[in-house]
Amino acid sequence: MTAPVPAGTRLVADSSLRRTGDGRVLLGGSPVRLLRVGETAARLIDQWLDGEPVRSGGALARRLIEAGLAHPEPPPGTLGPADVTAVIPVKDDPAGLAALLAATEELPSRIVVDDGSTPPVPEAALRHRAPRGPAAARNAGWRRATTELVAFLDADALPEPGWLDPLLRHFADPAVRAVAPRVRGARTGGRIAAYEADRCGLDLGTTAAAVRPMSRVSYVPSAALVVRRDSLDDVGGFDEALRFGEDVDLVWRLLADGGSVRYAPESVVRHRARPRLRAWLRQRFDYGGSAAPLSRRHPGSLSCARLSAWSAASWTALAAGRPVLSAALAVAGASALPRKLRAHGVPDWESWRLAALAHLGAGRLLAEAVRRDWWPLLALPALVNRRARLVLLAALLPCLLDALRGPRPTPSWLALRVLDDLAYGAGVWAGCARHRTPAALLPRLTGGSAR
Repeated sequence: MTAPVPAGTRLVADSSLRRTGDGRVLLGGSPVRLLRVGETAARLIDQWLDGEPVRSGGALARRLIEAGLAHPEPPPGTLGPADVTAVIPVKDDPAGLAALLAATEELPSRIVVDDGSTPPVPEAALRHRAPRGPAAARNAGWRRATTELVAFLDADALPEPGWLDPLLRHFADPAVRAVAPRVRGARTGGRIAAYEADRCGLDLGTTAAAVRPMSRVSYVPSAALVVRRDSLDDVGGFDEALRFGEDVDLVWRLLADGGSVRYAPESVVRHRARPRLRAWLRQRFDYGGSAAPLSRRHPGSLSCARLSAWSAASWTALAAGRPVLSAALAVAGASALPRKLRAHGVPDWESWRLAALAHLGAGRLLAEAVRRDWWPLLALPALVNRRARLVLLAALLPCLLDALRGPRPTPSWLALRVLDDLAYGAGVWAGCARHRTPAALLPRLTGGSAR
C-alpha cells in the first residue's frame, strides 16, 4: 500500500477539479475521475485547498494526488546539490557541453560520458570508442554514481537558474521515483529555433501533473530528468536496445514497479533545436519511430488517439458529410454522462459541460491523428476525392489556431508546424512496418464516462 503523503505537504487543486454535493463529490483529473468522500474528509480537503499543510489524513491526500485531482507542493527537504550526480551523455557537442558544465557548477558530482565523439571529449570520465546510443551512455554514467539521486542532462540542454530545488523537494515523498522539469526550446536564432522556442516537441506545458500513460502528461523526456539511484537499480536502468523512446520506456517501467513520477514545470530547462531542417526532420522521424517498439513493450499504454466510441462515430459521420447524423450521435453519447453522474450528486449542467469538452477534445485528437498518423491513408485519395481533401484541410485547422495564438504568426512557423507532424507520422509508419505491429496507429475507444 502506498505510504501517506508526508506531513507538511500543501495541495493545489488541478485546474479540472469540480466539487459538488457540499464538497463531498470531486470530479476531474486526466483521465476524468470521480471521488466521493465523507463530511470529515470534505472538511480536510477544504482546509488543504485553502492553503493549510497536510498534518493528518495523509492517505486521503495521497488519493487526491494519485487521481490527479490535486498536486503536491512538498515542504523543504533535506536533499541538496551534494545528493545529486549529474550524468551527461555527449557526442560531438563540445560547445553545448561547456555551456552545460558552466550552468551546473553547483553540482559537485558530474559524470560526462563520451559516446564516441571525434575528437574525444577531454572532460569525459567515461568514453565509448564507438557510439552506442544515449541509453548505453546514461547507464554507464549512473552506475558510477554514489549519490541518492541522479540527474540526467543532455549536452544540448541548459538548465535555467534555480532549476534544481523545485525538483529535489518532491523527493521528500518516498513514493516519488523521478521528477522532470519543463523542457522548453532555446532561443538560439533561426526559424527552427524560433518555432521550437514556441512549441518544443519536449515541452509538456505549464501544468503540474502525475505522469501516467494515456493521460495529459503520459511521459517525460530524459533530456532533463532526476531519478532515485536505487530506483534505477530496481528496474535495470535504460533499455539499450531502444535507440529512441528509451526515456518513455524507463518512466513507464518505474510506474509499473509501483512508484510515482512527477512533472514539475516550475523548474525549466532549455533545449537546443537541430539548426538544419533536414537534421530536425530526421529527429522528428526518429521520435515517431519509437512508437511501435514502445507499444510492443507496454501494451495498452500508447495510442494515436483516446476517445469515446460515441465521439469517434460522431466525428466520422461529420467527415463523411453527414452533419445531422454527427450531431445526433454526439448528443446521444453526451446524454449518457448526466444519467450516470446524477446518482452521484453531479448537476446535469456540469455533466453536459464535461461531455461537451470531451467531445471537442476528441475532435482535436482525431485531427492530430490525421496529421501525424493517418495522412498516408488520405494522401492519394485526396488527389481525386473532394471529401478526403476536406478532411485533410480540417485537420490543419488546429495548426492555424496555434499559429494565431502566438505574438506574430508567420508562414514559416505554420509550415514547420505541419512538417513537424508529417515527419513524426512518417516515423510512426516506418516503425510499425519495421516491428510488424499496427498498434501505434490504432485509436483507443472508451466508454466515455467518468470513473
